[in-house]
Amino acid sequence: MTDDERLQAEQRARRLIDEQLTRAGWVVQDLKDQALGAAVGVAVREVTMKSGHGRADYLLYLNKGVVGVVEAKPMGKTLSGVEWQSSMYAQGLTDAQKLRATMVDGKLPFVFEASGSETHFTNGYDPHARARAVFNFPKPETLLSIIADARTNPDAPTWRGALQTMPELDERALRPAQITAITGIERSLREQRFDRSLVQMATGAGKTYTAVTASYRLLRFGGFKRVLFLVDRNNLADQTAAEFTNFRTPDDGRRFTELYPVDKLKSDAPADSASVVISTIQRVFKTLRGENVPAGDDAMLDSQIPDKPVTVTYNAALPPETFDLIIVDEAHRSIYGQWRAVLEYFDAHVIGLTATPGKQTFAFFRQNLVSEYTYEESVSDGVNVDFEIFRIETEVTAEGSRIEAGTHVPLVDRRTREKRMETLDEDVVYTPTQLDRMVTSTSQIRLVLETYRDKLFTHIFPGRSEVPKTLIFAKDDAHAEEIVRCVREVFGRGNEFAAKITYSAKDPKGHLKAFRTSSQLRVAVTVDMIATGTDVKPLECVIFMRDVSSGQYFEQMKGRGARTISKSDFQAVTPDAEAKTHFVLVDAVGVTEHEFVAPPLNREPGVSLEKLLKKAAAYELTEDETATLASRLAALERQVSDAERAELDDVAGPSSDLGSIVRGLVHAVNPDVQAAASEGAPDPAAAVRDLLDEAVAPLADNPVLRSRIMELRRQHDRIIDEVTRDTIRRAEGVSRADSALEIVESWKKYLEDNRDEITALQVLDEFKTHRVPFKALDDLARQIERTPERWTTEKLWAAYEQLDGAKVRPNPHARATDLVSLLRYALDLDDELVPYEDVVQERYESWLAQQAQAGATFSETERWWLDRMRDFVVTSAGITVDALDAEPFTQRGGVDGALRDLGDNAGNLLESLDKELTA
Repeated sequence: MTDDERLQAEQRARRLIDEQLTRAGWVVQDLKDQALGAAVGVAVREVTMKSGHGRADYLLYLNKGVVGVVEAKPMGKTLSGVEWQSSMYAQGLTDAQKLRATMVDGKLPFVFEASGSETHFTNGYDPHARARAVFNFPKPETLLSIIADARTNPDAPTWRGALQTMPELDERALRPAQITAITGIERSLREQRFDRSLVQMATGAGKTYTAVTASYRLLRFGGFKRVLFLVDRNNLADQTAAEFTNFRTPDDGRRFTELYPVDKLKSDAPADSASVVISTIQRVFKTLRGENVPAGDDAMLDSQIPDKPVTVTYNAALPPETFDLIIVDEAHRSIYGQWRAVLEYFDAHVIGLTATPGKQTFAFFRQNLVSEYTYEESVSDGVNVDFEIFRIETEVTAEGSRIEAGTHVPLVDRRTREKRMETLDEDVVYTPTQLDRMVTSTSQIRLVLETYRDKLFTHIFPGRSEVPKTLIFAKDDAHAEEIVRCVREVFGRGNEFAAKITYSAKDPKGHLKAFRTSSQLRVAVTVDMIATGTDVKPLECVIFMRDVSSGQYFEQMKGRGARTISKSDFQAVTPDAEAKTHFVLVDAVGVTEHEFVAPPLNREPGVSLEKLLKKAAAYELTEDETATLASRLAALERQVSDAERAELDDVAGPSSDLGSIVRGLVHAVNPDVQAAASEGAPDPAAAVRDLLDEAVAPLADNPVLRSRIMELRRQHDRIIDEVTRDTIRRAEGVSRADSALEIVESWKKYLEDNRDEITALQVLDEFKTHRVPFKALDDLARQIERTPERWTTEKLWAAYEQLDGAKVRPNPHARATDLVSLLRYALDLDDELVPYEDVVQERYESWLAQQAQAGATFSETERWWLDRMRDFVVTSAGITVDALDAEPFTQRGGVDGALRDLGDNAGNLLESLDKELTA
């Protein structure tokens, strides 16, 4: 480069730097025309520093005091190599300049290097301050605010400093995966090795709640002032705003919005009071361009995809320093190509949230994955449900078709939807990819939907009677319109049964709400509006009538069916089902045949749970069977009650519960885990086998747990046989005695076969007592009710009464504790079958007589306590001091009341009763 060319490059850079400073609100002056009182922020060119430090290209003044320096270089010059020079100027103030200067550690706090095309900024108030690229110089008011914060909090003047002393995370309302994500985000921010962080979290695992929690902590403790939350679709903005509004702070339980205002971005700059701003990236772009976009035009914005990457220019109403943090929800889309410049405009840390990161995702976020939570892990944790695939393939879907010349066909105008008949003057051949874009085959749509209808209650959801909540993905709005019409016809239902939920549909938000909560709206047809992020928890079936080429987008679409839902909320909209245990992906276009489609955990749908457990017992499960077992057990966890789950966890033992067993199975089939286990192993296949065996061991080595799992499975599964035609084998009267004999004999056989597994039986057999832990009795009562005979204490008692009438006392109030009497009678420990209540009462009367003989008398108040203790033994097979802190004892003060009314002898009386009544 010649001297003239170098001079021209320097002059051009100076002009651009002047423009950038001026846009940001700085008044740029030459030294000879210096007037520091002309504005809050003044940038003075070519200022001589103290001897030996040369001349600074620009000194920055705030309220007449120098605060920063700008080192200008020609365009194209790398800026990192001149940081020593700008640092020298920042320390080289004359004595006169120092009189009103703001200094940090002996130098100016704000240091810039600029070339007109690049600007680097070092904030001296940051810990381990280093230069970072910024789109433009910050406003004078921004630097004034930084200085004010530094004076208020000198130990942590910026958010980069405040993050070093964050308080411990309150984990009470968080899932483990959310805890990992939040701590990973904060660690990444604290270390500042990257300006971007990626959180990979399975669909439905609570990404938004995680982001809200992180936002609250960063605003409350981390020195952050404003957060931009970017949603993928505008319809998700309301959902995100609701998450912020409903969030209760762990400190004092106030709503997030009571402390930090949340607003959706309007057509101009965000409100000054807003701490969180929610928007689509399209709206942010329009705002940067100064274009007015009314709220009602968001549907139009969502569908806009620019042909080439956008460019942005400085907007003083929305300067780069507007946000400290940008959270990008569903970060797998839109930000890497066309919209990238919008994110890079802001001087903010960027956090990406996605369920399905791809290569572009990792590249954009500098490979900085701060937490990872896979779909399979979410299924094992009960956060999501697994899925099954049901394939429907038609000739037209697979091959396309031909319409011969001369055929009269209806044509539909794409814009007006007007229909007219025309005669084809040449053959029309269309391929599967042209189906429903160039040509709509009404026969193909109808055949797919009729097949779905015909297989729904026999193959897809056997035994059900109502159409499950179903979401159908169409190719475009016209295709969706045709599908809705056909759905209503095929199922013979009205308008309330099926609806189109697209941006062009009437009241899409109202329809979406009804789809979530109404028992009438069963089928929704969409294109993109419900493709990502939108929760419809009761959804059980996702039908693909359009293909997708993106693995990330497919996972998001598939994930609409993955959400879990409580039994009560689910049954409110789908009353013929017990619980949502899985969802079904109906593939009508071959989308699941792409290589990017991962199989479900349930890889062997035809193998029974009983067979899987038997193979587990022998350590013979294949990898696919191990995954399938994890899926089946995860589904069972969704069905059982809390008490049943606690029972399974108790049987599983102290070192593992059913949930941890499922997580272990999922962990063992994780390809990354297997790769790590086999790396460097002398026999990689054996290493993977060991991994699978270790995961299966808690089931293989615990036959009681396997048995209990099958009992619960049979109790919750009801098979409807619509195939077998029954015939009469016998029609005659049956003696009640014969029936009673069968019950008693099968009961005795059950006790003999399960002697080693029934705790209550073991206790009685060994100690010949009436004292059996109530938990053992309660477990046995639940266990026998799940047998094919579905025994209860009432049913067993009645059978013995019919057979051994003279030896059996009537028992109108049979309860779990009566199993003590039933077991003792079956073991021949008692000659007579006496209700447990009668046994306790007789022993109580004997105890009172003994007390009277010893000279003890009891007042009416004391008898109240003693009688209630007797009643407690009747229902609980024993009593301890802890029982006094429950009903009915709390009516008279619990333990304190007993000491008051029974005196110091209260404990001895209770122990004596417990011993005598249950011995």
